[in-house]
Amino acid sequence: MAGKVFRSHFQLGRGQARCILDGAFALARQQNMQPLTVVVLDGGGHVVAAEREDGCAPLRFPVAQGKAFAALGNGIASGVVGERNSERPAFLASVAAASAGHFVPVAGGVPILDDEGQVIGAVGASGASSGEDEAAVIAGIEAAGLAWGREPE
Repeated sequence: MAGKVFRSHFQLGRGQARCILDGAFALARQQNMQPLTVVVLDGGGHVVAAEREDGCAPLRFPVAQGKAFAALGNGIASGVVGERNSERPAFLASVAAASAGHFVPVAGGVPILDDEGQVIGAVGASGASSGEDEAAVIAGIEAAGLAWGREPE
């Protein structure tokens, strides 16, 4: 299609997403974590940027994406989703099925918030321990000058 078209509105740009990746990987290398895969999603659940470090296993990408999607889709960190529903395995299985498997309720996915505390995207990581994955994505979000939250107070 040639010619001019209307551009789509976005709240999370590619440059910000690259900063998130760089910040997450910087913490991972500083703390000598296992190789990570990090996925940044926009508010619609679309991948803005994703990258894996050398030595990362192939399944790390869908797991990182699933952690980010769980955070985005529920408006709380993926680990909080799992904690809140640990005694509701049927619910977790139903949501996983409803999302076509793009739902991993394990720590490592964190929502990105705007200045009003509303979700504009999410980041997920996989490769290290779940706690380390979460620490890396938080470091990445902060490196991009953005806000994050595990769950509202």
